Amino acid sequence: MNEDVIPVLRVADAAVAVRWYERLGFAQQWEHRFEPGLPAFVEVARGQVSLFLSEHTGDARPDTLVYLRLTDVDEVAAEFGVPVREAPWAREIELRDPDGNRLRIGTPKD
Repeated sequence: MNEDVIPVLRVADAAVAVRWYERLGFAQQWEHRFEPGLPAFVEVARGQVSLFLSEHTGDARPDTLVYLRLTDVDEVAAEFGVPVREAPWAREIELRDPDGNRLRIGTPKD
């Protein structure tokens, strides 16, 4: 087993959130509900990067910021129609998912 960290993001509708994250190159890995009709808890992954998306109100706060270090910030910027900013450490963009969670996405300069 590899050790890693997986951020949990609060979402109102997991299906809507999964479709949005698919535009970033993520794919749904699994979905769990304790019973039909109860809140969903979903994992999405892009290569080795995973996020948990939770409809459970106590799992995370809205407006969370997650930094994603990716190799293709220009491709993601084009998909979402946003300009890339030049920071000293990376070329970056910032997006908000449908639930207001912020994703700062950067490709390191080195």
